[in-house]
Amino acid sequence: MKNLTDEALLTQLGYTPTSGTQEKLKLIIEKTPGYEDIKKHLLALHDNLKPHDSFVALSSSHDFFKIKNENASQEADSYIHKWADKYKVNLEKVAGKETYYIRGQEV
Repeated sequence: MKNLTDEALLTQLGYTPTSGTQEKLKLIIEKTPGYEDIKKHLLALHDNLKPHDSFVALSSSHDFFKIKNENASQEADSYIHKWADKYKVNLEKVAGKETYYIRGQEV
């Protein structure tokens, strides 16, 4: 999965690979410590959250990946935290929302 291209990642997350989305992704990758180790796990997380109307996305306001738990599903929230613990990923909860920023791997 280390050969996953930026375009393929964008497509699998539901984005059209344009110059704008590719530039945003590059900024996010630069600010995500351990990105190479967690990128394949991002797609698995995204796929496992779909049944709960939740997903992984590019944040429009910050240079981070974000996880949106659209229906405030307890199952999705539990899965998100188990995923983060398993892969040693730092999450930042957005105040007042069921959204988390992925801040990279713990060092």
